[in-house]
Amino acid sequence: MPAWLGDNLITIVDGVAFGVLLFTIAVGLSLVFGIMDVLNLAHGALYLVGAYLAVRFAGDGQATAWAFLAAGLAAVVVGAAAGAGLAVLARPLGRRGHLDQALLTLGVALIIGDLLSARFGNDVQSVPPPAFLAGGVSIAGREYPSYRLAVIVAGLALAVLVYALVERSRAGALVRATVADAPMVRALGVDTGRLVVAVFAFGVVLACLGGVLGAPVLGAYPGLDERVLILGLVVVVLGGLGSVPGAFLGAMVIGQVEVLGVSLLPQYASFLVFGTMAVVLLLRPTGMLGRARKPG
Repeated sequence: MPAWLGDNLITIVDGVAFGVLLFTIAVGLSLVFGIMDVLNLAHGALYLVGAYLAVRFAGDGQATAWAFLAAGLAAVVVGAAAGAGLAVLARPLGRRGHLDQALLTLGVALIIGDLLSARFGNDVQSVPPPAFLAGGVSIAGREYPSYRLAVIVAGLALAVLVYALVERSRAGALVRATVADAPMVRALGVDTGRLVVAVFAFGVVLACLGGVLGAPVLGAYPGLDERVLILGLVVVVLGGLGSVPGAFLGAMVIGQVEVLGVSLLPQYASFLVFGTMAVVLLLRPTGMLGRARKPG
């Protein structure tokens, strides 16, 4: 093994774990924006809701597998309800452009952020990993947290599941057909309104689950929603709108750039993230795996 790789292997694995977390955040944002053409700036706040659900159920020494399962189930319920509500609120703005959508969802994000601060305070809240994942494993002679390896496994499984649903299932085919020709799909007897709500709810559920998954890694605190939203948008733009493989590839790239940048060049870490996005867009304006969208 090269000396440089041996010295930085743990950092690289950490970049994979962070990239997987970014994927859980960005893929829902990519589906809602890239497929349904709705700009949801409340996505980061909904990730933070999931993180605080983990604090509620698994904080204060209650970090058991059952506690995390309860937090995950609560994230699914809350995410589905919030996503459906946002879809209904955003529907009248569908023909008025992205600016109105951005203002609406930004207002929702600010309200959610204030409610979370009122309930949980402004301090950084930490969540321990489940007891059976509290230890570490040896990688290249160094100990690495078992929970972060579990995050990688869970994220890869989620990526396969989302890809199968969007690209290989009948439901995914209906979604793509609705984007291409909604009147024709309605003529076949499909309720496209419910389909749009379902896609929006699915995207928000992924964000909330990402918050639960990421709470033992990133914690929960006011301002985290802004960080994950910005990184999620970078991943979406980098990978290509509406592309699940693109979101995964973009998340892996940004995960490595962010973690290696903080480790090796901390003063330039933010510049490296946005510089990477700028370089990719200069070479591939539609993103790494994005496709040019048809006008109209």
